[in-house]
Amino acid sequence: MTDPTGDNQEGRYTEALACIERQEHDEALSLLDGLLCDEPRNPQALYARALTLIAMGDYRKAGCSLLRSIVLDSGHVPALSYLGFVQLTLGKEEAALKTLKAALEIDPGHVEAWCVLGDVYLDLGEYDEAKEVFETALRLEPENPEPHRKMAMYLVSRGDMKKLREVCQTLAVLDPSMAEQIQTLFLDEQ
Repeated sequence: MTDPTGDNQEGRYTEALACIERQEHDEALSLLDGLLCDEPRNPQALYARALTLIAMGDYRKAGCSLLRSIVLDSGHVPALSYLGFVQLTLGKEEAALKTLKAALEIDPGHVEAWCVLGDVYLDLGEYDEAKEVFETALRLEPENPEPHRKMAMYLVSRGDMKKLREVCQTLAVLDPSMAEQIQTLFLDEQ
């Protein structure tokens, strides 16, 4: 016999994910909070709640949901990666470094964690480390536009317009909108 409560919980979770996709954040949060009232130890619902809160700009609450999710599922690398992002956003660079390094120990191929780690190094003014981390992300996923965007950010911070042009050419294929923004903001006048 199936559990009708379980089916209802799965349905609420699925609907919450659909709301997140449609950027209906208040509705998603309401569904997830209801689900968590019934099942407070659901790491997936806590993770989805955190993503919703990040989209709403409530980083402190997002961090709390991520921490609870990680306590329940310590190997969930995306949750660790987002926690590192939240910590960076809240100005806690050292905590972000620790969190992101822990994520990469679990999954050294997680490109998003490498990209956020590079952001942390940029914020700390550790440019050589940032470059190395972004290069690692590029090696792992050369067709992913995010590492290229991060490398562009690094090159802007270093004033290397020659290499920025090269990255911009690659981005013209992978992310034309970003390539156009970079061209307009940093390369047109040169």
